[in-house]
Formats: sequence, C-alpha cells, structure tokens
Amino acid sequence: MKMKLIPLLCATLFALPALGQAQKAKRPNPMAPITDVPGLPRVLLIGDSISIGYTLPTRVLLEGKANLHRIPTNGGPTIRGLEQIDSWIGGGKWDVIHFNWGLHDLKFMPHGKRQVTLAAYEKNLDSLVRRLKTTGAKLIWRNTTPVPEGKVGPPRLPVDVVSYNAAAKRVMQKHGVPIHDLYSFALARLRKIQRPVNVHFTPEGSAALAAEVAKVILGALN
Repeated sequence: MKMKLIPLLCATLFALPALGQAQKAKRPNPMAPITDVPGLPRVLLIGDSISIGYTLPTRVLLEGKANLHRIPTNGGPTIRGLEQIDSWIGGGKWDVIHFNWGLHDLKFMPHGKRQVTLAAYEKNLDSLVRRLKTTGAKLIWRNTTPVPEGKVGPPRLPVDVVSYNAAAKRVMQKHGVPIHDLYSFALARLRKIQRPVNVHFTPEGSAALAAEVAKVILGALN
C-alpha cells in the first residue's frame, strides 16, 4: 500500500508548483484594460504604484456604478506624465479623472538630487492640469500619500511630501480642481495600513484607501 502511495505523492508534489503558478496567473491584473459596461459612466485613474494597489478594490466598490479604467503603467513622475498623457487619455469620453503625481518626483536619484525639483513639479503639474481640463471630465486631484520615517528605498523625505502637496494645492486652487486629501486619511492611521519603512500599503491598507477613492468618485458622479 505504501509503495503505491509514493508515486502518487511524488506526482502531487511535482504538480504543486505548476498549480501555484496557474493560480498566480489567474489573479486580476490592475493594469489590464477593461470592457465598458454600456450605460455606466467612465472613470480614469492616473497614478503611481499606490494607485495600482487600490485599483482593483476600488473597481469592486464601483461595480454596477461606473467603469473604472486606469492607465496601463505606473504614472511615475510628472515628466513621464507630460510624455504620455495624450496616449493615456486616448480619444474616448471620460466623466471623471482621479489623478496624482508626486511620490516619484520627490524621490532622490543615484546622483543625489530629487528626480523633479519642487519648482519644476509645480510647473509640470500646471501643464498637466491644463491638458486634463480639455477632456471636459470632472477632475479630482489626489494628493501624495505619506512617506514614513526611516530608510525607505528609493530615498525619500517625509517633509518633502508636505512641500510637494502644498505646491500641488496651489495649482489645483488656481484651476478650481477639488483635492482628495488621501494624505491626511493615511497619516492618521499610517502604522495600521502602511508596510514598515515602505511607502506602499498592506492589502488591508490599499482596501482602506480604495474605500475613500470610491466614495470621492461617486460623489463627483452624483
């Protein structure tokens, strides 16, 4: 009996990695394009890996209420936004665009300087908002989420988030764009929802951010 079980056990063990890979492959990709449900408003998310983390849970919360799209890549710094904004917007109609840049702008590069200076960030953001306004969509600026204390990689300073968010606020007030203050929401519960010494959030943290994002988007749609 034992001799018969050994080949079966071996076959099962060899099959486990393949099974794991198949399950992993089935996980939804937040970057993948979606097919619109006819009759529902179209919403576009623009942002970095923080927004990638809350894309899928936000989509679940908006199911039956809106078609939630996102750009097919990490939005990166404003310099990437300026290069790719036209392709991200495309030729379709958007009802709401929820957008953010900042976390990559303020990070320190290997040469020891920030990727995008504060002055350039404000100028770039102004250009991006002007372009987004031409879509006729309701715009929602999501400010940059906190950088925790400690040695995060790539290097970033918590105080820089405050400065870059202040610059973004000036731009949004100039153009009359409402601000989704996800920074304050996250800061109030940072140790519970953010990974240790990491700008990214736990799955539970991303779900908490998603609930706020969905609420703000629905408010704009209504």
